Amino acid sequence: MIFLVAALLVLGILVGAAAHTPLPVLLPAAGAVALWLLAFSVREHLRER
Repeated sequence: MIFLVAALLVLGILVGAAAHTPLPVLLPAAGAVALWLLAFSVREHLRER
C-alpha cells in the first residue's frame, strides 16, 4: 500500500512539473520518453523469443 501512495505522490510531482514546463521543452522531452519506452518494449519482446 505504501508503494501505491509513493507512486501516486511521484506521479503528482511529475505532472505538476510538466504543467509548468513550456510546450517547446515538454514536447521533445515527451517524445524522447516515448521513444525510450518503445525501444524498451521492442527489446523485451525480442528477448522473450
